[in-house]
Amino acid sequence: MSFDRLPSLEAQPTTTRGTGYNDDPAFSSLTTSLSARLFTLTSNITQLNRQLALVGSNKDSETVRERVNKLLEETRQGFRDISDGVKRVKAWEDPSPAMKYSQDKLQSQLTSTMADFQAVQRLSAEKARQYVAAVKRNVHEEDPERYTDEPSGPEVPLVQAQQAQAAALADQNEIEFHESLIIQREEEIRNIERGITEVADIFRDLGTMVNAQGGQMDMIDANIENVTQNHRAADLELWRASRYQRSSRNKACCLLLILSVVLTVVLLAARMLPYFNLR
Repeated sequence: MSFDRLPSLEAQPTTTRGTGYNDDPAFSSLTTSLSARLFTLTSNITQLNRQLALVGSNKDSETVRERVNKLLEETRQGFRDISDGVKRVKAWEDPSPAMKYSQDKLQSQLTSTMADFQAVQRLSAEKARQYVAAVKRNVHEEDPERYTDEPSGPEVPLVQAQQAQAAALADQNEIEFHESLIIQREEEIRNIERGITEVADIFRDLGTMVNAQGGQMDMIDANIENVTQNHRAADLELWRASRYQRSSRNKACCLLLILSVVLTVVLLAARMLPYFNLR
C-alpha cells in the first residue's frame, strides 16, 4: 500500500469538525491509512520470520538473504514513515471517545509491531554473525601450503605443473570469494545494528506515548532480553527438578534396599527360631 497520501492528510487541521460523537473525517482518514500501513509492516515481519527460518538451513541461498535484507530495509522505512503520523494522531485536539479509542488502539498496534520487528532484527543479525564466524573458520582451516607449494623441477612434467598452478589459482580465487562474502555480511550486520538503534530512537521520539502505555515501549528491548533470560531460568529449573527427582528415586531405592535387608533378616530369624527351641 502506498503511503504517499499521508503528508496531505497530516496537513489538514487537527481540530474536530463535528459535534457529539461524530469523528473528524481527517482523523478517520489518517488513522485508516496508518492502520493499513501497520498491517503491511506486520505482513513484512511474518515474511521475515519465514525467510529467516531458511537462513542457515539446506534451503539457504543468496536469493533468500537478499530477500531478507530487502524486507528489513522496507520495514525500517515503513516505521520511519509511520512514526510522524502516529505522533500526529496522539496530538489530535479534543478527541471524541471514539477517536480516543482509535488513538489507543493505534498506539497498541504500533508498540506490538515495533517490538516484533526489533526481535526479528536481532535474530537476523545473530544469523549473519554465525555465517561470518563459520566462513572465517573455513578460511583459516585451509592449509596455506596448498597455495604456496607448487610442483617444480625437471622431474615434474609441464602438464602437471600447469595443473598444479591452475588448482592453486582456483583455491586462491575461492579464498578471495569467501573474504568478499565476509565483508558483505559484516556490512549487513552493521546495517541491521543501525536499524535496531533507529527503531529504538523512534520509541524515544514517541515519548508522549510512553506514559499512556506505562513505559511499555521503553521496556521493549529489555523484554526481548528477558525472554532469553527466562528461557535460561526455565532450563535451570527443569535441571534442578530433574536432579531432585533423581535424588528422590535414589533415596527411595536405598530405603527399599534397607527394608529388604531387614525383612530378610527377620524371615531368617523366624525360620531359625524353631531349630534353637529344639536344642
